[in-house]
Amino acid sequence: MSRGGEMVYIPDDSDFSSFRDQCESLEGWHCRYNKAGVTVWSQGQEESCTVQKIKTRISCKDVPAETLYDVLHDTRYRKKWDSNMIETYDIGRLTVNADVGYYSWKCPSPLKNRDFVTLRSWLPLGNDYMIINYSVKHPKYPPRKDFVRAVSLQTGYLIKANGAGACILYYLTQVDPRGSLPKWVVNRVSQFVAPKAMKKIYKAGLKYPEWKRKHDPGYKPWVYPEQNTLPSVSLTELSVQHADSLENIDETGLAEDHLSTSDHEA
Repeated sequence: MSRGGEMVYIPDDSDFSSFRDQCESLEGWHCRYNKAGVTVWSQGQEESCTVQKIKTRISCKDVPAETLYDVLHDTRYRKKWDSNMIETYDIGRLTVNADVGYYSWKCPSPLKNRDFVTLRSWLPLGNDYMIINYSVKHPKYPPRKDFVRAVSLQTGYLIKANGAGACILYYLTQVDPRGSLPKWVVNRVSQFVAPKAMKKIYKAGLKYPEWKRKHDPGYKPWVYPEQNTLPSVSLTELSVQHADSLENIDETGLAEDHLSTSDHEA
């Protein structure tokens, strides 16, 4: 996503517009899953390629777009619904609508767990909202021995209002997992992992208003930037995270029958 591949920059209106177009366009996308209101597409690459571009969409009844936007921003609430997350925190702010953050997640056993450091930016557009990110390097948050540092080339959400009190959520991601993964993992992401994740976000949206009423209801620094107490980060402290500078592991020999039972939960 970074222009020219070298300079870290904060996305502008043209980047958000391009991201929205990718979410809404069907050209070049191949449908991989379509059940119970959730659709998953992949684009372009061979199935054996680990750096796939995947897009998912879910219709969220009874969840206003602004509520889902809050859910996806609220790191305290994320601990309640994102069971794959190990740890997440904000590192620092760049502008009123951009920050740097850390996220680590549990991969299906026996794969190694992954983590990211990303530059994230967001844009409310009338009744619609977008959040996008890409991987950067921060000198104080180098790769850790207990994780494989993965690379987000482009990841984000588009939340579109769909009438009164409902919305449509798109999630688009292109990630380099820094590992040669077995083919069953690539298939499993589109057939199981992505649909399950979208359903979790939807359910989280239904429960968020009640939770937020009990947990600092007025605190929303993503809406009210004056509430943001994060330390400032300068773009000059950051550099683009290139995949080829990271360790690449070979997990192609791992068999699907070694999956832990928790990975099969719907």
